[in-house]
Amino acid sequence: MHSHTEEKSHVHEVLTQLFMQDSILNKDVIFHTKEKPHICEICEKIFIRKCSLNNHMLIHTGEKPYFCEVCKKSFSRRSHLNMHMLIHTGEKPYVCQVCQASFSHNGSLKQHMRVHTGDKPYVCVVCKKSFSQKISLNKHMLIHTREKPYMCEVCKKLFSQKTNLTTHMLIHTGEKPYVCKVCQASFTQNGALKRHMGIHTRDKPYVCEVCKNSFSRKSHLNMHMHIHTGEKPYECETCKKSFSHKCNLNIHMRIHTQEKPYVCEVCKKSFSYKCNLNIHMRIHTQEKPYVCEVCKKSFSRKSRLKNHMLIHIGKKPYMCEVCKMAFSQKIHLNRHMLIHKGENPYVCQVCQASFSQKGSLKRHMRIHTRDKPYVCEVCNKSFIQKRSLQKHMLIHTGEEPYMCEVCKKPFSDWSSFSRHVIVHTGEKPYACEVCKKSFSQNGTLKQHMRSHTGEKPYMCEVCKRSFTLKSCLKKHMLVHTREKSHKCEICEKSFAENCTLKRHRMIHTGEKPYVCELCNKSFREKAKLKQHMCSHKGEKPYVCEVCKNSFSCNSNLINHMHIHTGEKPCVCGVCKNSFSRKSCLKNHMRIHTKGTL
Repeated sequence: MHSHTEEKSHVHEVLTQLFMQDSILNKDVIFHTKEKPHICEICEKIFIRKCSLNNHMLIHTGEKPYFCEVCKKSFSRRSHLNMHMLIHTGEKPYVCQVCQASFSHNGSLKQHMRVHTGDKPYVCVVCKKSFSQKISLNKHMLIHTREKPYMCEVCKKLFSQKTNLTTHMLIHTGEKPYVCKVCQASFTQNGALKRHMGIHTRDKPYVCEVCKNSFSRKSHLNMHMHIHTGEKPYECETCKKSFSHKCNLNIHMRIHTQEKPYVCEVCKKSFSYKCNLNIHMRIHTQEKPYVCEVCKKSFSRKSRLKNHMLIHIGKKPYMCEVCKMAFSQKIHLNRHMLIHKGENPYVCQVCQASFSQKGSLKRHMRIHTRDKPYVCEVCNKSFIQKRSLQKHMLIHTGEEPYMCEVCKKPFSDWSSFSRHVIVHTGEKPYACEVCKKSFSQNGTLKQHMRSHTGEKPYMCEVCKRSFTLKSCLKKHMLVHTREKSHKCEICEKSFAENCTLKRHRMIHTGEKPYVCELCNKSFREKAKLKQHMCSHKGEKPYVCEVCKNSFSCNSNLINHMHIHTGEKPCVCGVCKNSFSRKSCLKNHMRIHTKGTL
């Protein structure tokens, strides 16, 4: 009988401890203690005392009868008002005997003492993790339940705790109620103000034993220690990426949630981070606070000034391990690496053209939208890309700041200068993975790749014929406009382009400047010599996907494809008869010209 009484007493003791941890277990406590329960009819939460139930009911009714006369903030309980008043009076009567930290409430001191004692009486029943405060346990439990009952009415973001929602709302309202009494800096959170105060007090009692760096708060020291230990305890549940600090995890989560709470008041563009909004605002204000001391060029971002400085010092610290090409910026190396990997993750939804960079896709889209946002203030000419406008402006200024040290040729822009230098070095770092042909420029490789893919992104709006290059489309448009301002002085034949006239003149002069070193056969055009060289090498890299017939040059493959497609793109301007090849059209034209000879 005695042992039974002891056992009953032990059960009562255990249940009492659990009661202190979580009110969910109150029903079991009441069953054993025989106390009369007071149950909330709305949420069924149980209380031992009726006064506790009455206080709890104010949560559901929203009633807050106690007002602060200083700031007009209202509270549901008088005790909460009394605690709040200590903020205005600054009174902190409760002092820690260990570290002399002072607190406005006795409960806060008790919680603080657990830092020194290491006492963590609140244990999670799911994972057995322990906490020094009940509120910390309640917050932790939401990890297991995944409950987020508090929603922001502005951006619809969900929060597991009301305090987090309240803090979040300050982003939208712009309110910063916590003000530093020393320098008047204001903050949205009290914790941010406390951290800021460390600047003025310079009190840093917590010292890292590894590197002797000191901190004003123990939590900061704990966070700092992750640098030495390599510990990353905060893991993203979506992508499993881990972080050493919780704040970094919170920032990272915006990638998955797509949350962009910071909105530009001028153009309504939104951003995930306030720093990005501040940088963006410089577009509207035209502010460029970072100035190069060498050439006085100014920049809106410090990072862009740093990158710019590498031009003056000639430093290129980032080297490609594949082709040993060096770059001044890591982002340029990363872009370059996509050439070797063959990755083009950004795809145009209109013509399916793919790009290695998002910016390239955006610029490409302007081909379809006809958007030309960059306008010259001198002649009102508009451009698709900003760099095109910058190049154009040099026409008006006459500036040519870049000079080749080999041949002393001046250039107005860096990109043209870089391309020219490769002429002297003979470097061709961009190789085609299909036919192994190499190129000095990435843009030329991209154009070449269209010969394999068959991509023709530039379409004539008149006859719907498409072309691989924009320059080819421009040449083709002259067919419709019939502008032939370049006339041959010998035979009076006129041409739309000066380069075509130059090639035509070689017929009269007999000039063939491009000579094959193997068989001494000469050609009027460099492209014809290249095609001819394939006959010596036996190379036929262009393969028909229909019949697997191979060709030494792309133009022969294109002509061959007309057999399968039935296409006849060469149209006679006199009788509208069409032909699959240009040579066939030329033969046909003799019928019309016979009478004139």
